[in-house]
Amino acid sequence: MKKLLIVEDKESLALMLKETVEAEGLEADVASNGAEAMRTLAAGRRYFAVLTDLRLPGADGISVLKQVKESDPDCAVIVMTAFGTIENAVEAMKLGAFDFIEKPIDVDRLILLLRRCREHRELIHENLLLKEEFQQRYRLPAIIGESPRIVEVSQAIQRVAPTDSTVLLQGESGTGKELFARAIHQLSPRRDRSFVAINCAAIPDTLIENELFGHEKGSFTGATARQIGKFELADGGTIFLDEIGDLGAAVQAKILRALQERTFERVGGTATVDVDVRIVCATNRNLTEDVKTARFREDLFFRINVFPVTIPPLRARKQDIDALTDFFIQRLARDLGKPGLRIGDAARALLRSYEWPGNIRELENCLERAAILCERKTIEARDLQLFPNGADAEAAVREALDLSGTLGEATERAVRLAERLKIADALRTTATRNDAAELLGIAPRTLAAKMKELGLD
Repeated sequence: MKKLLIVEDKESLALMLKETVEAEGLEADVASNGAEAMRTLAAGRRYFAVLTDLRLPGADGISVLKQVKESDPDCAVIVMTAFGTIENAVEAMKLGAFDFIEKPIDVDRLILLLRRCREHRELIHENLLLKEEFQQRYRLPAIIGESPRIVEVSQAIQRVAPTDSTVLLQGESGTGKELFARAIHQLSPRRDRSFVAINCAAIPDTLIENELFGHEKGSFTGATARQIGKFELADGGTIFLDEIGDLGAAVQAKILRALQERTFERVGGTATVDVDVRIVCATNRNLTEDVKTARFREDLFFRINVFPVTIPPLRARKQDIDALTDFFIQRLARDLGKPGLRIGDAARALLRSYEWPGNIRELENCLERAAILCERKTIEARDLQLFPNGADAEAAVREALDLSGTLGEATERAVRLAERLKIADALRTTATRNDAAELLGIAPRTLAAKMKELGLD
């Protein structure tokens, strides 16, 4: 966002200020009095900063400051003070003004303050994103693979990325659609602004509109303050709407308007909010069929289907499995503190022969589980715990289990493996060890002893 509001009743000074900030590549609206400024703010116009005189006809600068903090707490206010009004400037600072500047205006100082205001607002939005996105472990590897289909997809991504065209990524779950969405953002002119991802299928219909567009204070019980939605957080950048095919009809209509007009209203609000975002969507559904059955809006489908890209499933690019496996093994060795971790030839062959219904996500999870449970430097086929359907199932079980020695010895090893898998799953899906013990139906002390025995502590 690069627009500010100048509130100044002296026309010549207002014009000078407007020309000064526009020479710096910023945009400016001008209000000639406090009342006009307050009407503009009440109408929902969004600015990164307001530059206001303290002494104004209609309503003074303090009133404008209070209106700004009520309508948009993240907007910075710089007050202009004449000689003898420093006390008023101090009062403004106590009420939340960002800074003040004395008249006659020092242009260099003004530009410096405005740069700080923009950095301040961007930092606020980045912190909101940090709480949600960067608390999670996330890395952006290069798109891995040399199969013809993945090369074709990569080339398409590179062609569309520099544009502002809406992209629809289609493919099964686990094929890496978010990775490609992030690649589009990183290759675009918007790369220095926010990339905001939201999984539309993971949020109930009753909450998704609020998540996307935010809400006004008092719009519902518990709405004690204004909340900024994902569209506003993505302003100037890219918003990734994963599983867009799972959205309800009401939210589909609001997204259509945001696409067409680049505007929306917050939940419980009437003011129009302008946004400049690039939209990338993804789905594992057949939206063409959903349009025919009226499950998905035809007009929205045409809006998001500007540049469709189909991500192939892993079973259609099996020649990439070795490269993907090597990448994940290298990362797991680093993350788990297991230097030298490698994968055996038989295990690698099993990975290549498996059909991977869960695609790359299943491959990554399979290798992570094996790396955790493996007590050696080399992951063997039995560590992968892959059990194909059909006639090969018995052979896969024999490969996964060490059946050497006596019945008692083989049984002991099988029980030990089952305990490791069961406990590891419980620890992964619960918040605390006590919760894991309750899920397993054993005492916390017993769980601790088992973890030590199995090397899981």
